[in-house]
Amino acid sequence: MTYSQQNKKPSWQKQTMNKKLKAIDPSLLPVRSEIARSTCFEPTLAFAYMPLHPFLKKSVYKKGYIMPTEVQERCIPAILEGADIIGIASTGTGKTAAFLIPFVQQLLRNKNHSGLVVVPTRELAQQIFEEFKSLTAGMNFRAVCFIGGTPISSDISQTSLTNHLIISTPGRLLDLVRREAIHLDTVKVLILDEFDRMLDMGFINDVKAIISYTALRKQTLLFSATIKASQKKLIDTITNNPAIIDVSSGHWASASVEQNMLEVGPHEDKLEVLFNLLSKDNFKKVMLFAETKRIVDKVNKQLVRKGIKSNAIHGNKSQNYRTKAIEEFKAGHTRVLIATDVASRGLDVQNVTHVINYQLPQNIEAYIHRIGRTGRAGKKGIAYTFIN
Repeated sequence: MTYSQQNKKPSWQKQTMNKKLKAIDPSLLPVRSEIARSTCFEPTLAFAYMPLHPFLKKSVYKKGYIMPTEVQERCIPAILEGADIIGIASTGTGKTAAFLIPFVQQLLRNKNHSGLVVVPTRELAQQIFEEFKSLTAGMNFRAVCFIGGTPISSDISQTSLTNHLIISTPGRLLDLVRREAIHLDTVKVLILDEFDRMLDMGFINDVKAIISYTALRKQTLLFSATIKASQKKLIDTITNNPAIIDVSSGHWASASVEQNMLEVGPHEDKLEVLFNLLSKDNFKKVMLFAETKRIVDKVNKQLVRKGIKSNAIHGNKSQNYRTKAIEEFKAGHTRVLIATDVASRGLDVQNVTHVINYQLPQNIEAYIHRIGRTGRAGKKGIAYTFIN
């Protein structure tokens, strides 16, 4: 994918850039799956034969990583060479490991190396934090995770320690910077995960501030499953002659997800349609998305009344509640996790059988990320989108 190709905005993008946010026209949904090159990709080199430190190879093997995915095989050497990266790959293809493995290798070469990962959601920050810890077990490297909804006094106490990697949401990070609890001028690598969301209106001012505080960095890495042509100029100011690693185009859903549009008639009860779906035996592990917190809570209450083990997360829930709800879903204690788009990006839950869009998302990117919670790591998944 080249930026010249990106400059031609798809028709759906022109139609969904209204000032007032509203659900997208269902006729514009990308129900044609993209057959990404990774579906027929054959790796040329196992992790065991990559030029990685023996300690790192051992950690990678313990995690069950034998052969790299395409985004990993293409990104790891480029990152180790010091290149700026724009990595576009479908959800569930191992983007986190694609930037963490070379970062750990750089740390093993130089213990003064340091990095900052900025992400849009608390859950994604915690997930990357846990991944880093597992990759660096026994290596004496330290990471910190700064997110909202937790005591800032605890974060401040951790800033006095040597932290090789900082993982944070933008608001909490800037809060610490403005309190002069942390300084970012020593950061060598800046990583924006889900960068298209980070460079969107909700985060852009905070992210620009963070970029200015890391002006002395040596490397910038941008990763996401989707990309927006409108962000080209801004990306050009952030990166320096980046390598564009496009495993997918960034505009279509993964071919591993079967997509279904489910029309609900004017005289049909939408909740009853949902109950009928969930009564089927193959709906074993389901993520359901709605646009508003009120609808998320309403659907959750109705499912619980029906005897369906479910839970709900959104921005009004405490961080402890959200973390516990996700852990219970991962462990199989609940069958349905109902959420706003707070859970649509980066959240990696194994073996999600179905994604249900109970309400249409506001844009195509949200749709692609939502249904990307299933069909991960080469497995097949099924998505249903309710159309009123």
